[in-house]
Amino acid sequence: MHTLTREELAALPQGDVRLLDSDIAQVLLTSTELARVAYVAADGTPRVFPMLFHWTGHEVVLSTFVPARKIAALRTRPEVAITIDAAAAQPRALLLRGRAQVTEIDGIVPEYGLALRRYGGEERAAAQVAAVSGPGVRMARIAVRPVWVGVLDFQTRFPGGSTAAEFARRGRA
Repeated sequence: MHTLTREELAALPQGDVRLLDSDIAQVLLTSTELARVAYVAADGTPRVFPMLFHWTGHEVVLSTFVPARKIAALRTRPEVAITIDAAAAQPRALLLRGRAQVTEIDGIVPEYGLALRRYGGEERAAAQVAAVSGPGVRMARIAVRPVWVGVLDFQTRFPGGSTAAEFARRGRA
């Protein structure tokens, strides 16, 4: 992986998957922030659901227990948008779009355990996996390979592709 310089980052348009190589994207993909997953439910209405996630280096992997309603909805309309953001002293956001590939498995999705370790540590993750494991447990592995990537850092990259001066003017208007 090539980490982008500030100049390379500023030169890439929103939507370019090479933005995944930015420091901002890499920090957020390995953070303990939740992924906010937007999809269209079976009744045609939009949904946003916060979820634990695991980044494989190519896919964002989300996990849910069968028979969650989102499984059928994602199979019917697999296009999703994912936001991972941090609102610290300097807000940052990673915006992703792609198609969800849903695979049901017997037992625990391996990336679910990896996500639990990152979010809560080894001991807590082991306890949580043990609590939900057992005969008949089925999970869905929801894998999203980003096809569109956006990065906002509010220093070099602003919403709408505006410059820092334009963004500041809009904020005062």
